[in-house]
Amino acid sequence: MSSLPPFCLATWLAAPAAVALLLLTPASQSYAQTPAAQTTTAPAQSADPASASPSQTSVAATSPEQRGIAARAIDKVKQAAKSAGDIFNRVPCLPPKGGSKAMGSLPHVAGKLAAGQPVVIVAFGSSSTQGFGASSPEFNYPNRLAAQLRRHYPAANISVINAGVGGEDAPEMMKRLQTQVIDVHPDLVIWQVGTNAVLRNLDPGETAKMVEDGISRIQAAGGADIVLVDPQYSPAVNQRAESAGKMVTLLSKVAELRHVGIFPRFEVMRDWHEKQAIPVEGFVIADGLHMNDWGYACFAQLLGDDIIRSVGQIRLGVNVPADVRTYRPM
Repeated sequence: MSSLPPFCLATWLAAPAAVALLLLTPASQSYAQTPAAQTTTAPAQSADPASASPSQTSVAATSPEQRGIAARAIDKVKQAAKSAGDIFNRVPCLPPKGGSKAMGSLPHVAGKLAAGQPVVIVAFGSSSTQGFGASSPEFNYPNRLAAQLRRHYPAANISVINAGVGGEDAPEMMKRLQTQVIDVHPDLVIWQVGTNAVLRNLDPGETAKMVEDGISRIQAAGGADIVLVDPQYSPAVNQRAESAGKMVTLLSKVAELRHVGIFPRFEVMRDWHEKQAIPVEGFVIADGLHMNDWGYACFAQLLGDDIIRSVGQIRLGVNVPADVRTYRPM
């Protein structure tokens, strides 16, 4: 059980047609759990009608039914993009106001995106990753991240696999690390961990050791970038402030030791509340633990911006080694 995220609004209306529709259409119902290892993929093609072949154009021109379907699809995409933007219109997703925090560069996934090669991202974790608290699966953070990256790289073949299982922490995650992470051959692993250990009063040191072992196994398997995500700032976690503080500190040390990135979720969310004056209820649901739609959306946006920033470095010829840390807005 874990949760929460932040970010700056990118360009929501530049959605690649069918993919943005699938990922962003809001649902009116809440959902409790989604299957682990859920994959969302996008075809490596442009939605620009100008890129269609003559035969495709001819079919579209001669089939009223297809014209009607295309028109409805475009309308739905626009509606979905507007709905996604509305989340941040209500509460803007701003980068944290003060200080800076190191976040590892992502040379492997950034290099593949810059080269136009297929990319596989595994979101590994517990209920924060699975999406508990979101109003529908479309609004969990892996789906929001996938949507953002596909908008930014509309011709890219990007797969984001949701390997989140509610209630788990490092001991349970280690049991499925091989099959649901390593065997998938990911380019990037985003590992959200530590919250349930805090809630269960488990030793933060033992959790950190397991995470370090897991990182070693992923790295030995071949080159994937890794980003750790520490516990969330929320009432349920803050009730165990001492344990939470130790967990945040130890995960940061593991990331530094193993030369991987870390997304400082606890500090980012605390900034929302303490410096941006957003009520906790604005990003956490009534259980005092899990994120709501805005929280997941902002979290995904910040993660996506980090990936996009790394791609920009690669394209500018700034090939930052994996063990060199880059600026992260904090």
